[in-house]
Amino acid sequence: MIILIVDDTPINLLLLKSLVAKIEGCVSVTYEEPIKALQWCEQNEPDLVLLDYMMPEISGLEFLSRFRKMPGCEEIPVLMVTADHETELRHQALQAGANDFLTKPVDRVEFLARARNMLALRKSHKQLANRAEWLAEEVRKATAEIVEREHETIFCLSRAAEYRDPETGAHILRMAHYSRLIARRLGLSQEQQDMLFEAAPMHDIGKVGIPDMILLKPGRLFDAEFEIMKMHATIGYEILRTSKSPLMQVAAEIAWTHHEKFDGSGYPRGLVGEDIPLFGRIVAVADVFDALTSERPYKRAWKVEEAQAFLQEWSGRHFDPRCVNVFLQDWEEVMEIKERFHDEV
Repeated sequence: MIILIVDDTPINLLLLKSLVAKIEGCVSVTYEEPIKALQWCEQNEPDLVLLDYMMPEISGLEFLSRFRKMPGCEEIPVLMVTADHETELRHQALQAGANDFLTKPVDRVEFLARARNMLALRKSHKQLANRAEWLAEEVRKATAEIVEREHETIFCLSRAAEYRDPETGAHILRMAHYSRLIARRLGLSQEQQDMLFEAAPMHDIGKVGIPDMILLKPGRLFDAEFEIMKMHATIGYEILRTSKSPLMQVAAEIAWTHHEKFDGSGYPRGLVGEDIPLFGRIVAVADVFDALTSERPYKRAWKVEEAQAFLQEWSGRHFDPRCVNVFLQDWEEVMEIKERFHDEV
């Protein structure tokens, strides 16, 4: 363990250094100039400080005050060397953060006892800190494993919907990336962007509850069939909402709201404007754009210019204008996402 000795008198430094040598497992670092000692502390961390009060550059109290303000030095024990009659000084030193005192002239037995006590305190403190760091790391590992399993569950759920839906897996990837792009341009936090990116692929999970004769119908749905198809938003919400996972709760909200329209004409609840949760408004833009520009058994793929015009035309009616604006402003990235996750033939 490292013991820092700060005293402007060379003979005192030699005396204290010789006493430190009697403590097993300790080395001493000595300074006559307190300013240089403080500079050393900026790059190094002692385990105990032996500090004289009477010094010419700055007093022991001033040194102690500056030392305690350094990162990581709040709990390092400090033994201050004072004269026996300096009671008021000791009170000030205690208030400044001194842990114990040595009286001049320093008694060898007293020094060794007090120094060993302070070092034992320091050792216990470091062990507690290491234990806390280890526990924090174990918690991080466990949390990462839980998150990974959660992501696997999400992937499996999304794949389950994909197998019953004529849309492709690439659609899920594209719309998730489009959603994150919009969230980033809206200024959402990194945590919110990541949450949206992970939850968006489950937006149509409710389609697992729609009969094949409707879900897989190649032509236009009759009104009665469309009413049944619209139920997938509520079904998806009911599937996901019972989970206590924050990610699943967000996914449930997206499943329930991504077919709402800004003017209130959407489903299933006819929400209007900003009453629609922001994630639902974002996914609405991402999902519709990708659906329009993707080929399906029952329709041709629109040209990106046509889809772009559609978003602009329905901005403020179907879509949140802010979401449309930021999506169209970053057109190069939109095209890069579309090209990177293209549909397999």
